[in-house]
Amino acid sequence: MGYSLKRYIGSFEFYKKVSLVAIPLGLQQLVTSCMGIIDSLMVSWIGQVTAVGTAVQIETLCTGVSWACAAGVGIFSVQFFGAKDMNNLKRSFGLSIVLGVISGAFWLILAMLLGRQILGFYINDQEVIRNGMIYLQIAMFSYIPLSLGFVFNIMYRNINKPQIPLIVGIIAMIINVFVNYILIFGACGFPRLGIQGAAVGTCFAHTSALIFNFIYAYKTKQPFIGSFKEMFSFNYQFVQPIMVKTRSLIVNELFFSFGSTLFIKAFGTLGTNSMSAYYVGAKISDIFYAFANGFSNAVAAILGISLGEGKVEKAKEEGDYLISMATCLSLASMFFIFICSRLLVGLFELSNAQVIEEAVLIVKVFALRIALRFFIVIVFSSLRAGGDSKALMLLDSGLMWIIGIPLAFISVHVFKIQNIAVVFFICQLEHIIRVFLGIKRYATGIWAMNLTQLVEGG
Repeated sequence: MGYSLKRYIGSFEFYKKVSLVAIPLGLQQLVTSCMGIIDSLMVSWIGQVTAVGTAVQIETLCTGVSWACAAGVGIFSVQFFGAKDMNNLKRSFGLSIVLGVISGAFWLILAMLLGRQILGFYINDQEVIRNGMIYLQIAMFSYIPLSLGFVFNIMYRNINKPQIPLIVGIIAMIINVFVNYILIFGACGFPRLGIQGAAVGTCFAHTSALIFNFIYAYKTKQPFIGSFKEMFSFNYQFVQPIMVKTRSLIVNELFFSFGSTLFIKAFGTLGTNSMSAYYVGAKISDIFYAFANGFSNAVAAILGISLGEGKVEKAKEEGDYLISMATCLSLASMFFIFICSRLLVGLFELSNAQVIEEAVLIVKVFALRIALRFFIVIVFSSLRAGGDSKALMLLDSGLMWIIGIPLAFISVHVFKIQNIAVVFFICQLEHIIRVFLGIKRYATGIWAMNLTQLVEGG
């Protein structure tokens, strides 16, 4: 008993190292999430929460796939950095850029051609669809800068410089707040654009962040930056093993992101008030997901470097220490969100009493969801660090489609449950099962692999 408990407790120096990486990454993720939260707050003041919330479902898909492209290559780049293989680090950055452009362009074209049909799939309200299209026709031009932003964020994380994306994120958030304010409400002599102003603010912020990233990386000669030939001269032997792992992540994120939007489809039949409550709860949860994702990225970076150095047993030990840390953080976040649910909902200045009460209940359910997600992303980041992407796909998107989505549609259409908070609570069974199976997969130790040996020149 004593031995098993001691196995999960690391040294003070280890937790200090994790904190120095995780806190900046968590704050950076929080800043990124705040851009979406600010949009939602400001459009809630002009009564357009549901329109923007529905329109950003395409952005949700773009975000998931673009992150997967960058993170899939990042599995290898962090190990190249750990192995001090700078040539392949530069090539992995170039490959990430190519995949990021492809992903962003794909979702941009899809939004251009099928935007109205996609919005109509999620909600049957012509006024919401009309306003959503006003937002989407501008916001879709942020998809490529958004995609390339993930490339830089993950690369900086992998070379242990998490403070750089944090600074860039803060600058982008300030730009977003300023542009949103002057254009949504027509301040400082600018025209009052309403929902269009929110879309312009989003585009301006993501584009500014990308420009800053490029200039800073080249001016400071970051280790992943090289000549055009150094970054883009990859061949089949280099690309093939990376894409084998990345493909699984892309498929997982595509199904996971699309599955997440299908919950919107299921909940959409409950009416606009229920959807407004859900979107408020979802935006509040983004604050806490940001810290969970930042922590997850820190875990992937720390374990990836150890694996790249060939220290497989050290990586397993570090993984165990992080499991206990995740448990404490999960419980703390659940308690805090539950207690502060009404206060958090109050930030949105909702006027409809029914929407307010439903939003408070939704946030309380999100407290459970976030706690479970906080724990499982740590397990998943361990699997991702060692390239165990097929198991990750089954545990993540697989369980969503097998359990979560059917539960949502059955609750609404078969059992005719009209309370969105109750439906959402039932759907959390998916996360409970995911935690159980995720721990079992982690315990096998199969994930602990040095991937640099799979790549030519690695």
